Amino acid sequence: MSPARLLALLSILLLAALPARAESFLQKLLPSVPASELVQGADGFGAIREDIAAAPVLKAGSQIGWAFVTSDFVGTTGYSGKPIHTMVAIDDAARVIGVKLVKHSEPIVLIGIPDAKVKAMVAGYVGLDLVAEAASGGSSHDVDIISGATVTVMVIDDSIVRSGLKVARALGLGGLKPEAASTGPAFEINPDTAAPASWTQMEGDGTLRRLSLDVGQVNAAFAALEDKRAAERPQPEPPETTFVEMQTALVSVPAIGKAVLGDEENANLQGWLQKGDQAIVIVGRGIYSFKGSGYVRGGIFDRIVLIQDDVSVRFRDKMHRRLVAVATPDAPDFAEADIFKIPADTGFDPAKPFRIQLLVQRAVGPVEKLFTTFDLGYQLPAQYLRPVPQAAPIGATPAEAVAAREETSAQSDLWKKIWLGSKLEIGVLAAMLLVLTGVFFFQGFATRNERAFFWFRMSYLTVTLVFLGWYANAQLSVVNLMALFGALVSGFSWQAFLLDPLTFILWFALAAALLFWGRGAYCGWLCPFGALQELTNRIARALHVPQWTLPWGLHERLWPVKYMIFLGLFGASLMSIEQAEHLAEVEPFKTAIILKFVRAWPFVVYVVGLLMAGLFVERFYCRYLCPLGAALAIPARLRMFDWLKRYHECGNPCQTCAHQCPVQAIHPTGEINPNECIDCLHCQVLYQSKTTCPVVIKKLKRRETAGVPDLKPIPRNHPNAKPVSN
Repeated sequence: MSPARLLALLSILLLAALPARAESFLQKLLPSVPASELVQGADGFGAIREDIAAAPVLKAGSQIGWAFVTSDFVGTTGYSGKPIHTMVAIDDAARVIGVKLVKHSEPIVLIGIPDAKVKAMVAGYVGLDLVAEAASGGSSHDVDIISGATVTVMVIDDSIVRSGLKVARALGLGGLKPEAASTGPAFEINPDTAAPASWTQMEGDGTLRRLSLDVGQVNAAFAALEDKRAAERPQPEPPETTFVEMQTALVSVPAIGKAVLGDEENANLQGWLQKGDQAIVIVGRGIYSFKGSGYVRGGIFDRIVLIQDDVSVRFRDKMHRRLVAVATPDAPDFAEADIFKIPADTGFDPAKPFRIQLLVQRAVGPVEKLFTTFDLGYQLPAQYLRPVPQAAPIGATPAEAVAAREETSAQSDLWKKIWLGSKLEIGVLAAMLLVLTGVFFFQGFATRNERAFFWFRMSYLTVTLVFLGWYANAQLSVVNLMALFGALVSGFSWQAFLLDPLTFILWFALAAALLFWGRGAYCGWLCPFGALQELTNRIARALHVPQWTLPWGLHERLWPVKYMIFLGLFGASLMSIEQAEHLAEVEPFKTAIILKFVRAWPFVVYVVGLLMAGLFVERFYCRYLCPLGAALAIPARLRMFDWLKRYHECGNPCQTCAHQCPVQAIHPTGEINPNECIDCLHCQVLYQSKTTCPVVIKKLKRRETAGVPDLKPIPRNHPNAKPVSN
């Protein structure tokens, strides 16, 4: 074989040995999406670029935009634990011109929410200005939340904005500049840097940065606006008059804080800041205040905003401290000096450049104003930083490692944002869990007064139904368990489960309750659909609807049905999680709780049928059909304590508790079946009832005979008095 042929053969073998380039989601999904469905009037797509997963959108042979799939650029894991693939098109001005939800596994969107509502939601992103999103940190638009799909909508919104910004920057659309690839080590603040000696030194080396505007510059900026009314009302002062002079420094850096604030004030600042918080000082003078008076009226400083990449921070009064005096000896006199805290959860990086944007306003009418902005840029000088080498995943390039860290941080910011926006709901749920824990720990005291406990339980169930269910949509489902199992198999991540705060807290509390009390803590008190069944049954009883008690033999044989349903769903999930989610419609939760009966009539008829059965057989669905209850009963057998008190006479001969148990969880022999018990505590009310429990009544009679004075006899004509014998 000639040397040339040998070299060619070796080249072919080397190329064959190289790993194939991973196929992008755009390559997989683009053939299934007609261009006209993504962008109105479009008639085709061009070839996908080699450097970025984006394809030209064509109309009559001309390019009108770029199409991409969000999952190629950012994490899009939704409530199901699987990605939500959304195809987006943006034009050369970085405006969204088309959005289509292409593929997902979100059960509430697949089954519960009308397709027209979902299409209307995603269509609302057409016209979104990504340049404005970049300037505002992704907060210049309103999110159209769909009831029952909050998590899904938040993930879709986050993925559209963040992936859109990445594509626009990579392609230079709308004037957005590509992000510089970071292949070196990250940087952190160096606490050992010496403090600068003077104000002049800090101005010279960039520790302090300045924005200086005179009246002439501001008048010229307003004159350049399209609305000429601003030019008609210029500042009357001479053009060389100082309009505003601002200087800023990052005083959370120990050396800078010591130089600007002094030792005592710097120590106070460090005590004020929490871990990860940063702080800047802004000093100013001139005829225009950078603070204004908005923070006095509404608690927010509306004239300044800190912007770093896609992060924007608006300062509130709780993030502000006045600085009495600058400690640096040669510092000029300033009319205003203030410290502003930048919370850790904003995603601000002190090692990266940022800017303070100053909003300047001018009145053009009795109540109308025009605005323009000026930027004060800041970059922490290199002497205050030190490199931090970070280990990259095996096989990953430094750039890929940095991108992975940034994506993880962005996803973390999303769930933190959701949690911060759910403070009220989290607080109410925490109070509910605290009250319920107290009831279980002190159940003897809680169940002492039958009437008071009855109304407490009805009130608690009402809160569960109205607040947890219809308001907060915090209804646990067997779908959650299937999503958890799927995540464990495919690669577990907390991110997807943290997206829904109340569901996460409920599952965490339920896991603890299973060890202490079994499944009844949730099924009997915190399940909105269970509460709906019990409350409607109570109304039926008040209306004298007859109650049916199934024969024990039939009742025992119907118990296993829910376990069979659960095992069937679990088996189906092993083959196809999407099919299992469809089959999980055996749960009526979406229709009755999440969608509040606003759904196609077959689903509504099914739920109404279950509730109708529950009017005659209390908690009919819970007893015989609920796959979630069956799933929870399996680990509940590991509970460590037996809290429900019983007498030796229970079951032999006494059957009072067994007859009155709302879900027939007490065997004729007296044992309580923990797999079926919902911990309603009615048996504990009977346990100490002086008018119903034969054992208590017998003890009272013995004490009366013995002449014990501290126990009152029960009147013969008491309405709840019952004979001792069974």
